[in-house]
Amino acid sequence: MNKRPGILCLLFLMSVSACLIYASPAYSDDYLTVSGCSVSYIGYLKDLAQEYERRTGIKVFVRGGGTVGGLENLREGKVDFAATCRNRIEGDPEDVEFIQAAWDALVFIVHKSNPIKNISIKDVKGIYAGRITNWKQLGGNNVAIKVFIARTTRSLQGIEASLRDMVLDGNSPVEGPNIKLVPTGGMVEQTVEKTPDGFAASGFTSARKRNVKILRLNGISATKENIIKNRYKLRRPLFLVAPKNPEPKVKKFLDFALSREGQRFIGSLGVLSLKDAK
Repeated sequence: MNKRPGILCLLFLMSVSACLIYASPAYSDDYLTVSGCSVSYIGYLKDLAQEYERRTGIKVFVRGGGTVGGLENLREGKVDFAATCRNRIEGDPEDVEFIQAAWDALVFIVHKSNPIKNISIKDVKGIYAGRITNWKQLGGNNVAIKVFIARTTRSLQGIEASLRDMVLDGNSPVEGPNIKLVPTGGMVEQTVEKTPDGFAASGFTSARKRNVKILRLNGISATKENIIKNRYKLRRPLFLVAPKNPEPKVKKFLDFALSREGQRFIGSLGVLSLKDAK
């Protein structure tokens, strides 16, 4: 007697059961999902999620994907809340609230092998305006600067929004052969790690964890102390974004993130908590 059909049927039923078991947490109150800002994801959010699970037993699945992707996922109901490193702009979902959870600073990063250690605001403007295109113009090697920018066709990512508002007087970087576009800030940092001639804007909160060199700006290092005391000038907020009337499980996580214990934990990671800077 051929037992193969029966075995195949049993395997099929087992695979269906496994799929159902795997899918079920998406409908559970003991399960949270969040996506968005890569700076937040790398810098503090995945660690905060693990601490929350340790305290409550509630699993929080966190992924990056950029500010734009997080807000789109939230709009489409694919996640419970999102993370962003820019303020609300036109086109963002209207029925959500931007809740500041920490502080960050805009920084400029290069490959570890780059001899450049300092850059001025004037030089940064020159790079993004296309006037400075070779590292030799800044005292470095005679090689073209490869500028990496996180950008999508759908909306403005957090780093570029901050760059425009805080450094470029509201202007966009000039398109040119030196400009290389990638989808997310996390990918920008990873690309600079591997590109000796690379340059990019990023967030202090995540860049400090990467194998890159964070340039001094106008002679001031981007350290937690310098950002707190406003010696390093490009401080900016990091937000969690949730529906204006969130589900209880979402509100509990947000309450923890903003609580004394949650903020103390964020500060313990080397990130600027809300109380660190006013």
